[in-house]
Amino acid sequence: QSMSRVGKCIDNGPMEGFFGTLKTEMFYGKKFKTLEELRDKIGEYIKFYNEERFQKRLGCMAPLEYRNQASKCA
Repeated sequence: QSMSRVGKCIDNGPMEGFFGTLKTEMFYGKKFKTLEELRDKIGEYIKFYNEERFQKRLGCMAPLEYRNQASKCA
């Protein structure tokens, strides 16, 4: 199922990559006592991923840092 446009399976690639990374780095082998605890941990990871986790494809910058730099150039 596409995250945006109907019938465009290629749209799923970035999200599938993100969720694979999230599961690998944060959740495989871990158990959570409550659904709320799991939700909190996912929120914390998303914040970390966007603000702190460096990515080679973004010139070794975090996504937020890359976006801020790109908006200065525009």
